[in-house]
Amino acid sequence: MTSWEIERLRGFIGDAQDGKRFVLQGGDCAETLADCRAEQITNKLKILLQMSLVLVHGLRKPVVRVGRLAGQYAKPRSSAVETRRVDGQEVSLPSYFGDLVNRAEFDAASRRPDPHLMVRGYQHAAMTLNFIRSLLDGGFADVHHPEYWDLSFFADASLPPERRAAYEQVSRSLAEAVEFMEALGEARVDELTRVEFFTSHEALNLHYETSQTRRVPHRAGWFDLTTHLPWIGERTRALDGAHVEYMRGIANPVGVKLGPKTDPAEAVALTEALNPGNERGKLVLITRMGAGNVDAALPGIVRAVTDAGRRVLWVSDPMHGNGMVTAEGVKTRHFDSIADELRKTCAVHRDVGSVLGGVHFELTGEDVTECIGGASGVTEQHLTRNYVSPCDPRLNYQQSLELAFILSDLLRNGGATSA
Repeated sequence: MTSWEIERLRGFIGDAQDGKRFVLQGGDCAETLADCRAEQITNKLKILLQMSLVLVHGLRKPVVRVGRLAGQYAKPRSSAVETRRVDGQEVSLPSYFGDLVNRAEFDAASRRPDPHLMVRGYQHAAMTLNFIRSLLDGGFADVHHPEYWDLSFFADASLPPERRAAYEQVSRSLAEAVEFMEALGEARVDELTRVEFFTSHEALNLHYETSQTRRVPHRAGWFDLTTHLPWIGERTRALDGAHVEYMRGIANPVGVKLGPKTDPAEAVALTEALNPGNERGKLVLITRMGAGNVDAALPGIVRAVTDAGRRVLWVSDPMHGNGMVTAEGVKTRHFDSIADELRKTCAVHRDVGSVLGGVHFELTGEDVTECIGGASGVTEQHLTRNYVSPCDPRLNYQQSLELAFILSDLLRNGGATSA
């Protein structure tokens, strides 16, 4: 990363705080070193760009694209130990904490922490970032042509006719807009589609983060050069903890996850600790309530921070609070719960008078079957077909794009869907 890119993102986040931009943040639950491949990276970039174009069309404002990639190699776990039955006996081993710490295979050698993995993580993050830059510098214009998108799932029988018609109308409008720009002849479409892209990851492994934190010429402060936007997770946001202490000392914009048990006064205290100067574009609050908890938990948090005059970007993470386990013991999330949390969160911000300035998704451009529901028709019976995430379930390509249409509709209509 460069300090110039980090400062530019801070400016964009400030614009989003003012309602002038919208932040789309998404990517893998936990990247793996093995998936540092051109096709995988391209597909993630493609779905984020396509989702952002749907949002631009609906919101009529610029969208800031931030990937959960090029460093999302560390993952917090609920338990330090995982127990499985192997050859008829229960075996307990250290949990898998991501490829920056240990390996996913369930054996003693793989689960042993390996410090050299931080070096490998750095190398793969650099390769990922350089490949993304090469794609964007080359235009990557084809992803901005809706006629190339895989919209076959719109024909699924479970999709209401009104919603299907709305999706088809938006996709036609996008195609017509591109054709119009081509007809003008004032600028080539490939020039118009050169976009900026930023990266983010959870700053869980402080050994990794601090080793790449430094001062740079001609700029004040310390910069975490592992990523543009590091964030603190729900499990590591203690006010007197090491992660808050580290994050308050860097010049990057920083995020912090807030769950349904967050006390409103604690949320205000976190904003004061992480952004004592109340600077524009510095702090992102990522709420992850769970659809059933939004109405009870979120309004008090938003009102407390707003009444305290704290400058923050409100972002909704509708993924992490909506986990469930099937009868067969498979971790999944339901598309309807994710959409419901978005709807309720939009309504809270509308009622309080605050600005929902972004969303945070775990997603992939691959045709995985990890989350159920949506027009793509994934059911519990389909989960074993292509469930490849080493940690939490992700939205697939079709579910991600459908959610972009729903979100665009929600934000355009002030928190209420039109169908």
